[in-house]
Parts: sequence; structure tokens; C-alpha cells
Amino acid sequence: MMISMRSKYALKALAFLARSKEKETFLIAELAEAEHIPKKFLEAILLTLKSQGILASRKGPGGGYSLAKAPAAITIGSIIRTFEGDMAPVHCLSEQARGGECPECIDHATCGIRLVMTDVHQALASVLDVVTLAEMVERSDFERQKLSRQLDYSI
Repeated sequence: MMISMRSKYALKALAFLARSKEKETFLIAELAEAEHIPKKFLEAILLTLKSQGILASRKGPGGGYSLAKAPAAITIGSIIRTFEGDMAPVHCLSEQARGGECPECIDHATCGIRLVMTDVHQALASVLDVVTLAEMVERSDFERQKLSRQLDYSI
């Protein structure tokens, strides 16, 4: 499974907001410039995140977008599902499939493809539904610090 640019940009913008301590709200233009995201594209992404209760917005002076919840309360899975849907690797595992129906399958209970893809789907969900925005930011910051401590011996 590959995530779309919408999901990637949403994760980048949310990580920026989660890292920001000096300011509570940010304008779309500030977020777009800081994360190198096309402003119009980001505008649509932020509206979607707001409609899902992940972001809040405030109008007027000092207004802009902010996280609606603590970064530790937002899972990566909830962000990705906002743009990608249920992330099922095959149609019969999708929430839209009625009763796990698959037109190519004679017996979905014994279908090897379905059985393996069920494991893939569960493995993916077990990571994305546990890792939070706060943990993603923390992990990224840790790796950044590690790289900055490496000594460069080149001449």
C-alpha cells in the first residue's frame, strides 16, 4: 500500500503543528511555506482534517489552524484513513464490501489470497492504529538528533 500525497502532506502539516511550541495557531500560508506544500492543496487537506475533528480553526486576529486534540491522542491510522479510506489491500476486506463478497471468489472462507491479505491488513492496522502523532514526531526528532551528533571525518 502506498499513501497519497494528500496523506503525506497532512502528516507533514500535523507534525509541524505538533512540534510548534512558540505559537498555538498557524495560517495556511505559514504551514505551506514551512513544509513546502502547495497552498491550495494544503487548504483542502486542512479543511478535511477539520471536518474529521483532527484540526480546529479560529478566525480573526491570532486565528488560523491548530490541533483539536493532543498529538498523543491522534493516531497515524486516523489521519491516513481520512484520506485513503479503510486501507484494505483487497476488495473483500473493505468496509464497503457486503459480507466480504468478492466476485472472483467461489468460497471466500478458504480463499488463500483473502487469508493472507487479512494478515497484511491486520499487521498494517496494528501499527497505524497504535502509533500516535506525538510518537511519530518524537521518533523523527530522535533520528534528527542522532544524525546531528555524528562526526564528519571527511577532509
